[in-house]
Amino acid sequence: MDMKYAPFEYRQHVRLEAADLFTKNLSKTEIAERLGVCRQTVSGWYKHYCEGGIDGLKIGTPGREPRLSQAQWQNIEKDLLAGPRACGYETDLWTLERIADLIEKKTGVCYNSNYVWKLMKRLNWSCQKPERKAKERDEDEIARWKSEDWPRIKVGNRT
Repeated sequence: MDMKYAPFEYRQHVRLEAADLFTKNLSKTEIAERLGVCRQTVSGWYKHYCEGGIDGLKIGTPGREPRLSQAQWQNIEKDLLAGPRACGYETDLWTLERIADLIEKKTGVCYNSNYVWKLMKRLNWSCQKPERKAKERDEDEIARWKSEDWPRIKVGNRT
């Protein structure tokens, strides 16, 4: 696997495997061949290994630090599960703007509402569209029609 495009976990695993091979007094060229990397990469890893041991080979977390802590996200998620009305909104519909507003009210961190959907995706939330129902809908009349009229219409005029 090409290390340049390898997943973070795989790259970290290969580095730790290199540390194990360093203790076996193998040449850098032999370690590079076994791990599928170039000798210069192994030399750099060896330098870090000598300076900091196993911890010297750990790769930092990719990307910047998250703006909200895990605890803050858990509190936001609790509020989202409680529903918009429980959080002071007029209707039972979460919008990206409302979620961004909630995050800012609870944590002081401001997110653009266009970016909020990516954050929700990370929490395994998906976009939901409310069912459209007419205000004039009469559930009793619908039930009566399904039980009385529909069977008669479905059967039709079979003579």
